[in-house]
Amino acid sequence: MTHVVVPADPHAVVATVKKKAQPSRSWVLLNGNGETTVLDVDKYAIMHRVNIHARDLRILDPLLSYPSTILGRDGAIVLNLEHIKAIITSEEVLLRDPSDEYVVPVVQELQRRLPLANAINQGHETNAQIDVDAGVEDASPFEFRALEVALESICSFLAARTLELETTAYPALDELTSLISSRNLDRVRKMKSAMTRLTARVQKVRDELEQLLDDDDDMADLYLSRKLASASPVSGSGAVNWYAVSPTIGSKISRASRASIATLRGDENDVEELEMLLEAYFMQVDGTLNKLATLREYIDDTEDYINIQLDNHRNQLIQLELFLSAGTVSLALYSLVTAIFGMNIPYTWNEGHDYMFKWVVGVSGLLSAIVFILIMYYARFKGLVGS
Repeated sequence: MTHVVVPADPHAVVATVKKKAQPSRSWVLLNGNGETTVLDVDKYAIMHRVNIHARDLRILDPLLSYPSTILGRDGAIVLNLEHIKAIITSEEVLLRDPSDEYVVPVVQELQRRLPLANAINQGHETNAQIDVDAGVEDASPFEFRALEVALESICSFLAARTLELETTAYPALDELTSLISSRNLDRVRKMKSAMTRLTARVQKVRDELEQLLDDDDDMADLYLSRKLASASPVSGSGAVNWYAVSPTIGSKISRASRASIATLRGDENDVEELEMLLEAYFMQVDGTLNKLATLREYIDDTEDYINIQLDNHRNQLIQLELFLSAGTVSLALYSLVTAIFGMNIPYTWNEGHDYMFKWVVGVSGLLSAIVFILIMYYARFKGLVGS
């Protein structure tokens, strides 16, 4: 494996010197043999190398917020899936920011899988006894193998983030149902925010795959090897200038030609192979989205349960307040009698009637108790307090 910093094109050296105002961005290039080369070039060199427009390259700019996108162009696939920002041609892969911790595993997986597929292709070419149709079935185009690695990586990444969220969310929700506290509520709030963001990311990837599956023309645009093979036997100079930068173009055109024999025999718009590839990862992303939907339902159920608990506590407080209010009214009547007899006003009818004190106290207390019982019976009759 080579790991050197070189310009994407020898002619781009002068352009790089002249355009020092343009910030250099790091890319890693992988060919069909799994060899890597780090490119430290500006966007104009990349545009010249893969022959795409600036608006397409702008999709891969990390400073700009673009949704998940898979675009098929004449000679390249522009791939923007979360942290994977790549340009795939029929013979090489360009990945942005190779030093990123999430991109490094993708590069390693490409290095591991592309050489194996390339060795299989070379074995088919050297064995003249193998039927051509069998070779077509066994060998997938280079761009599909690279695309599969990218889709597998992003699906695994989103599934891992979902699993991490589930691992922390479910115990936190169970703890919240047993103890409603500010700490637990804040933990669940943060997890719900993280779940909302993750759901939006998974939904974007799912929508892009669904949109691609619904349009056969868009899927046909991703068959780069087929377009290259259909053009190379007819026109000897159709793709010479564009592919001159690659040392493996001869063998690549040979493999692309062999991989597209079935297409030349049949329908050029046949996208069954790519459709099966996309459907597999669409189902995986859809399963991840279903897990997040299940988690959201669990959070909603927990919130409903907590609201029921809070409502029950509020009802208990209201009942307590009703008891206290009824007792206050009853004691107010008792206090009224006390206040009347405690007035410092001279009158003669209270002289010689000391024995009446006990009767007044007893009757006043009994009347207060009767008033309290009547209030509570009325509240129970109206359903204001529980049985």
